[in-house]
Amino acid sequence: MSDSQADIPEGPEPRYDRVVAGYRTFRYPEPFRCHWGGELPRFELAYETWGALAPRRDNAILLHTGLSASSHARSHERNPAPGWWEEFIGPGRPLDTDRFHVICSNLLGGCYGSTGPPSLDPASGRPYGSDFPILTVGDMVRAQLLLLDHLGIERLHASIGASLGGMQSVELAARAPERVDAFRI
Repeated sequence: MSDSQADIPEGPEPRYDRVVAGYRTFRYPEPFRCHWGGELPRFELAYETWGALAPRRDNAILLHTGLSASSHARSHERNPAPGWWEEFIGPGRPLDTDRFHVICSNLLGGCYGSTGPPSLDPASGRPYGSDFPILTVGDMVRAQLLLLDHLGIERLHASIGASLGGMQSVELAARAPERVDAFRI
């Protein structure tokens, strides 16, 4: 930390640069064609979950992140650090983990465990950097739908998010209305 940064008090936001562990990784091994061209030969999405998935798999809520947030929305045993929505997820809270199975993924193109510009390009062995394909919100949601398929979740109880997460929630409802009961922005 530079001297000028040391004088700046930290706010209530978690330190995202510390989110380096505690998440699970979904690996999609096939080529993923992006809307505006370009293709990822494969990708990874970091994700975390809280609460139990019901036997009928009908109580899942997908929490979409904003542009800079990681999948670490709430603390858990694999990462006890407070998450960026710590006060909203848990027993008796708005996203009640006694009732719902909450899933949060770091978006495709993100920097916290998901494939993005700092990831290694398998063709060159170097970080993608500016060669990373341009992504749309639709690309991010298509990747999340593949994650839901991997988890065996055909239909969400709800899709929620704010800012870029809200745009993803609306995109999911428009792209795959049969896969979500409700969306919130």
